[in-house]
Amino acid sequence: MNYKETIDKAILGGILSQDEMVILLKLTEDKVSYLFNKANEITERYCGDKVQIRAIIEFSNFCRCACAYCGLNCHNSNIKRYRMSLDEIINTAKEAYIAGYKTVVLQSGEDLWYTEEKICYVIKEIKKIGDIAITLSIGERDFEEYKAFKEAGADRFLIKHETADEDLYNKLHPHSSFQNRIKCLKNLKELNYQVGSGFMIGIPGQSYETIAKDIMLLKELQVDMAGIGPFIPHPQTKLKDDKKGDTFLTLKVLALARIILKNTHLPATTSLGVISSNHKGIAFSCGANVIMQKVESHKYRRLYEIYPNKAKVEKTIKEERKELENYILSINKKISLGKGDSFKKKI
Repeated sequence: MNYKETIDKAILGGILSQDEMVILLKLTEDKVSYLFNKANEITERYCGDKVQIRAIIEFSNFCRCACAYCGLNCHNSNIKRYRMSLDEIINTAKEAYIAGYKTVVLQSGEDLWYTEEKICYVIKEIKKIGDIAITLSIGERDFEEYKAFKEAGADRFLIKHETADEDLYNKLHPHSSFQNRIKCLKNLKELNYQVGSGFMIGIPGQSYETIAKDIMLLKELQVDMAGIGPFIPHPQTKLKDDKKGDTFLTLKVLALARIILKNTHLPATTSLGVISSNHKGIAFSCGANVIMQKVESHKYRRLYEIYPNKAKVEKTIKEERKELENYILSINKKISLGKGDSFKKKI
């Protein structure tokens, strides 16, 4: 079976072996167009031709975790830490809603200063603003907390599995375990959240076989969204001297994930744009259908440094929204004006 037949097999719902997936992940630039074109067709068939826009509010860079790749890690003493007040978070969400955003992602390090009570208060107040979806991305909490957030009005939860290699996961996350991360994802599914996961491309110790396992884990978990982006080393981490993840490989993984997962939301990740703005644009023609925009104050954006990122010209939330819409139109895509709920709910 040649690689085109393998792609067609996956499109028709056939289960690819790990070896077949690896062959597709190793496709060279002169052979990848079929993979990318088919991924684009699947995107339009299952997700439509509109790009979903999400607003991200990164409300705290305090973190209890010691992730080997993240600039927010608890051992980084060179970072200036911040916490947004509850009213700041709510008012930022209101400004984003007025600018046209129908989804806000509340993201932070694993900061337990934001108790169950505080998070629930923020969720309830944001829900009063209008018809707006709330995604939480605040890390590992226990089942009862997840349940309380859902009952308060949270719609979605994003918690990446990072790598399907259990030994590698445990090495990179000395504060946690792979089994606990999977338990969190399953708890969120049980509570009927729209669940997002995802993983990095190029993390030291990763193999093509691991990436194939990553995609199959997303399928097994039946995630509603998956963020797939390249690893970017941060100077204040243990992996500071390792090389960046390959953006071309990231695009191939994105395309293969689209073909296998069909109707899962797949963003063109911020990390992809940091390394290659050109490849971020290509992502929308080989599987991506979501884009995220930071909306917290610029004084905080500069400090939320999971990986190194250049400061941008400061603009208002409304100006940035308009700029983003113009960008989407410039790549011949349409703009979704809805909340962008899971496509899986419709099947």
